Order: sequence, then C-alpha cells, then structure tokens
Amino acid sequence: MATAVFPGSFDPVTIGHMDLIKRALAIFDKLVIGVLANSAKNPFFTEEERVYMLKELTKDMPGTEVIQFNGLLVDFVKETKADAVIRGIRNSIDFEYELPLAQANYKLDYKADTIFLATLPEHSYISSSAVRELVRYKGDIKGFVPDVVYQFIVQKFDYMI
Repeated sequence: MATAVFPGSFDPVTIGHMDLIKRALAIFDKLVIGVLANSAKNPFFTEEERVYMLKELTKDMPGTEVIQFNGLLVDFVKETKADAVIRGIRNSIDFEYELPLAQANYKLDYKADTIFLATLPEHSYISSSAVRELVRYKGDIKGFVPDVVYQFIVQKFDYMI
C-alpha cells in the first residue's frame, strides 16, 4: 500500500488544500495529512481545531488520516512509514521555497522524496494567509474555504459579511 504525507499548517484549510488532498488520494492508497505546529507562525486556530476541521472535511474520504505533528518532516515520514511527501505549488515563488526543502529532506532520508502537484489555476491565488487577512478585515472568504471551515470561522470570530 503506497502512502504519502501531506504536511502543512492548514491555518485555515482552503479549497486549494482540499483539491490537493483529493488529487493525492487518486495517486496513493493512503494520505496522512500532517498538521504542523509551526512555531514561526502566529496561528488563527489551535492545532486541535485544525485537526478537527480536517477530520470533518475528510471523514467521507477513505484512505485519509489526520495527525498533528511537531519536529522534522523526515521524522514524521518515518513515523508514518510514508513513501512520499506531497506539496502543492501555486507559482514560481512556492517552487523556489519548496525545492531546497525537498532536496534537504531527501538528503536526510530518501523516503522523504517530494512530489509537487501544481495547483489548479482557479486556486492559484488562494492561500491560508490571504484568508486570515480577509477575515481580519471582514472580506468575503466564501470562495476560498470549504463550508465547514467557513462555519467554524463564523462561530470563532463572529465573522459575518
């Protein structure tokens, strides 16, 4: 059974993330969605909230597992016995950021080989940071996040436009 890891902060989950999850499941038998506790970011949501949202979004998707993790990605790949890492690429800036990380991960452990999936053009402008900014200023996020995430944002931030 081929397994991939899809790591990220998912703060919050976007429709772009969900598209990548569906596409990765078409390639791999199992997809472990790793919710990273990134100390360099000031998150909108706790790790527990992000895991909860992803579990809700993937509950009808056989082959998915959502796990919160800390530390090195290569250690998470070993822990989950994954065969590859999935990363989405929206543009050349993402590629320039992701490529050295993928190369370093492979150098540390060849099982942490990265597969880049190009984001669909209609999702290329969507990012979690853009969603957070829109929420801060009461912008319309309905086309950026799944309904489950939208409802969670409405409840947590008293968000309505």
